[in-house]
Amino acid sequence: MLNTIETLPPFRLPVPLVALLARLPPYPASWAFVQGLNRLLAPQLPGDVRALLQGRSLRLRVLDAGVAVDFCWQGGQFAPARHGQAPDLTIGASAHDLLLLARRQEDPDTLFFSRRLLLEGDTELGLLFKNTLDALELPPFDLQSLHPRRVLAQLCGKVEKT
Repeated sequence: MLNTIETLPPFRLPVPLVALLARLPPYPASWAFVQGLNRLLAPQLPGDVRALLQGRSLRLRVLDAGVAVDFCWQGGQFAPARHGQAPDLTIGASAHDLLLLARRQEDPDTLFFSRRLLLEGDTELGLLFKNTLDALELPPFDLQSLHPRRVLAQLCGKVEKT
């Protein structure tokens, strides 16, 4: 694991936030999530992985938030998928554990075998996804990148370029 990143202390989402998140419609969250995937992950996916992901649906469940985002690979990028249909693969964990994974502070195998990371559905697709993420050289996820001013500045920059 990386030593340059401060380890996140364990946390639980506040009950009022969970209640609010559980009431939100699934599509906007899925759309926002795939924007991040397309920006950070999609450009680095090898061609053979892209071919194997084509038309496959995945669901990421944030267990303690009661939120799920559905997405698939289609037309050369990630896209939101229709919520309600059974996905090919469901990945589930707490918000804390997902942040640890994103920041590369925890190994997916360790979380899986300690039953903190759930995989349901197509196990070959789960292994493909896990092995692909392990092989990519992604920068560790920085929580500061989600600061509203940074997000707004990036969106404004993108709008001005188009």
